[in-house]
Amino acid sequence: MTIADLAATIAARAGADPDTSWTARLLADPGKAAEKFGEEAVEAIIEAVRNDPAKLTAEAADALYHLLVMCAARGVTLSDIEAELASRQKQSGIEEKASR
Repeated sequence: MTIADLAATIAARAGADPDTSWTARLLADPGKAAEKFGEEAVEAIIEAVRNDPAKLTAEAADALYHLLVMCAARGVTLSDIEAELASRQKQSGIEEKASR
């Protein structure tokens, strides 16, 4: 599955019943979606510090999913994120950071 596939699946679940779809439940509660992303991001950080590649891989997948759900809950699409990344390719990361 690609990130684009995952984003499409998340978008398709927007109309699902929150009682039967975890994704729909999170999309209906943007605050909860943000909270879950934060939890998964911290878990990924912990596994990175522990240097456990297998667990880091699993937590990174969870974090990516929850990041996309959180963004979708607030109307930000994968295309929006990709466009932002593309706009940053014209300069170094150091220059981009300084421009903010």
